Amino acid sequence: MENTPVPFSRRQFLSTSALGAGALAAGCAGTPEPAPAAAAETPAFLKGLTPMTAGVVPIGDDERRARIAKAQKLMAEQKLDAIFMEGTASCFYFANMRWGQSERTFGVVIPANGELAYVCPGFEEDRAREMITFGNDVRVWQEDESPYKLIADIVRDRGVRHGRIGIEERVRFFIADGIKKASSLELADATPVTAGCRMYKTAAEIALMQRANDVTIEAYRAALTTMKPGMTQGELSGNIAAAFKALGYTGGASAQFGIYTAFPHGSATPQTLKEGDVVMIDGGMSCEGYAADITRTVVAGKATTRQIEIWNLEKRAQDAGFAAAVIGAPCENVDIAARKVIVDAGFGPGYKVPGLPHRTGHGIGIEGHEWTNFVLGNKTPLAPGMCFSDEPTVAIYGEFGIRLEDCLFMTEAGPKFFTKQSIAIDQPFG
Repeated sequence: MENTPVPFSRRQFLSTSALGAGALAAGCAGTPEPAPAAAAETPAFLKGLTPMTAGVVPIGDDERRARIAKAQKLMAEQKLDAIFMEGTASCFYFANMRWGQSERTFGVVIPANGELAYVCPGFEEDRAREMITFGNDVRVWQEDESPYKLIADIVRDRGVRHGRIGIEERVRFFIADGIKKASSLELADATPVTAGCRMYKTAAEIALMQRANDVTIEAYRAALTTMKPGMTQGELSGNIAAAFKALGYTGGASAQFGIYTAFPHGSATPQTLKEGDVVMIDGGMSCEGYAADITRTVVAGKATTRQIEIWNLEKRAQDAGFAAAVIGAPCENVDIAARKVIVDAGFGPGYKVPGLPHRTGHGIGIEGHEWTNFVLGNKTPLAPGMCFSDEPTVAIYGEFGIRLEDCLFMTEAGPKFFTKQSIAIDQPFG
């Protein structure tokens, strides 16, 4: 990526100018040395935190080769000659490579037979080659040339059997349309291949997700000790981010107070914490590309009977969803079970509010939200290696909302949570 100059403000310019003048005078007699800046004292809530980075094992090349081989097997089943993707999450999954999206087409072709090939702007070739692990077929296009014919040429060179190329879901329209116009290939959905691989996590992937969840819980545990009346959302979110940094990672979470906790993804309204407010934090981080997504809901001070009642209802719904996650059962069963608890308590029905305003859970892995979902109508059978959030929500607009979110992974014996569930409104960490 090219460096873009950052414009200076007037204050920055004056400060920089003064610094420059001082530097020129540094060798002159009588010029005082600048005093060293005082080190900021570490906040108390961070003092017990130490990095949790030891023992992390990234995904290895052999595992990625196995992913490519599985994708090629699925391509044969789907009658695809290749799949094409840009440098987004699926590219990282298969090729251990990310590339920002711009108007210049960069992409990866995984053929049904043979090695991966890359399509790259000519002036980016050297940078691309630095990042490539699998294959060395890099086809470059100049500014006055079309990249789309190159994509079709790769498919042709690897062997055309079905005349079909799968397009990964994040590929932008202008690229897909360009491939269509530049070739006789039929465009098809690559999701049966990409999701057919990414939905089922290996032990190595689950280990990285476990670390991401462990770190997130520790960051939340530390930051929630800082809650006090008068603090803003930004202050609590900032403390969560600082806790992640102390643990050796970049992460964060939104914070919502009081009536705004009924907004499932929060409100833009500035909020100041008051005694007795419901507090909801929702976020996570990524470990070697694998995500955590956790929500905790507590009360600042002593909870009311009403708050405890709704919190306990939410917990029963989360438990019901977990119990319904049986190997071989359709994904929708989890949503049905969790929703029934909330509807039977007088909320809903359906996705109306007050009630449960969204699906019970989403898939998670390299992306915080990926295939597939705990939602009504999803008949996908649960299988070992699948990972999901379990997060029914009780939303009562004008009052408050309660959401408990823990992620789980499916084993041969059934579901297992990455984290200890909250056990009470005042015991958010089990």
